[in-house]
Amino acid sequence: MRGIINVVAVIAIIQGLVGFAGRMWFDSEWGFLHRLVELPLWGYPVVAVAGLVTLVLVDASKKREQG
Repeated sequence: MRGIINVVAVIAIIQGLVGFAGRMWFDSEWGFLHRLVELPLWGYPVVAVAGLVTLVLVDASKKREQG
């Protein structure tokens, strides 16, 4: 299950960063996220940070269970 969560978190980070770069510097929609929801410009970095926080929490949980 952690593997799936890690993959989804990495995809969220990539989509957040790519979506932000596309809207900020190239004035176009990049990635897949804009097809699902309409986010403001500040929403894309929030998605990337949420993915990063998820990766950190999953890794901390794994280390805590291992001892």
